[in-house]
Amino acid sequence: MREKSIEQKLVKEVLSRDGICWKFTSPGTAGVPDRLVLLPYGKTGFIEVKAPGKEPSTQQLYRHKQLWNLGFQVFVLDNPDAIGGILDAIQGA
Repeated sequence: MREKSIEQKLVKEVLSRDGICWKFTSPGTAGVPDRLVLLPYGKTGFIEVKAPGKEPSTQQLYRHKQLWNLGFQVFVLDNPDAIGGILDAIQGA
């Protein structure tokens, strides 16, 4: 399965939960997560989407740590079966 397929499934599941799943880019700042997930009641998370078995780069891990240190939730998604669990975690379920 390709990264794009996983990302499409993520977007679909977020929409089914009445959320927004924006593609996140930050010109001039390398390594930011791929998606910003906004769910009802102010629940927010960042998701780095990878092809199965692929790992985030050193730069991506650095950005993830920055976001974690600010109190944001950051997830790496490389398996579509994990989408529900990640969204549940963002929602605090």
